[in-house]
Amino acid sequence: MKAYLFDTGTKITTPWISLGLLLLVFLWTSPALSQTQTESETTESRPKEKKEKPDYSSLPKNPRKATILSAVLPGAGQVYNGKAWKVPLLYAGFMTDVYFIGYNNKRYQTFREALFAYDDGDQSQFPSLNREALVRNVDYWRQNRDLTILLLAAIYALNLIDANVDAHLSGFDISDDLAMKIEPNVGTFAASSTSMGLTLKFQFK
Repeated sequence: MKAYLFDTGTKITTPWISLGLLLLVFLWTSPALSQTQTESETTESRPKEKKEKPDYSSLPKNPRKATILSAVLPGAGQVYNGKAWKVPLLYAGFMTDVYFIGYNNKRYQTFREALFAYDDGDQSQFPSLNREALVRNVDYWRQNRDLTILLLAAIYALNLIDANVDAHLSGFDISDDLAMKIEPNVGTFAASSTSMGLTLKFQFK
């Protein structure tokens, strides 16, 4: 009879211990879960901040429009800004660079073919050059070609920057009502020292 009661007590106590452990774990983790849920709800409830678009309405020329025009057709942004005299200079830079790209690429291809021919036993193209000299020429003209290609990209980027900056400066007052004067000036920085210099003054008429 005692063994039966002992066994029954064991059978009854074990589930209660397991239940108590589960309850303890739940109570331990619930604050973290509630905090995480609260943070997520707070994050979702916050309105997303919208980025304010720049206002160009006060400028005579729209910088965004000028940049897009120059991106589609180089020089179009300069014409839009009233600086059409820059277009010939821009295209002169493009044409000059394209010429040097073609020239450097042609020299590169020539020495490259000569190097292949040299490896095949034909040294008739540049009989005074050995293989190392041919390799140096191939590397030299390839590098020049790549640099001129990068320069072409730089000219295109400069075209965009110039159009954008000109449009931003379109609202800058450069009328005849402005005057600039350079005058000598004597200033005292300490009780025992004086300095002389020039002062630049802008005068509005």
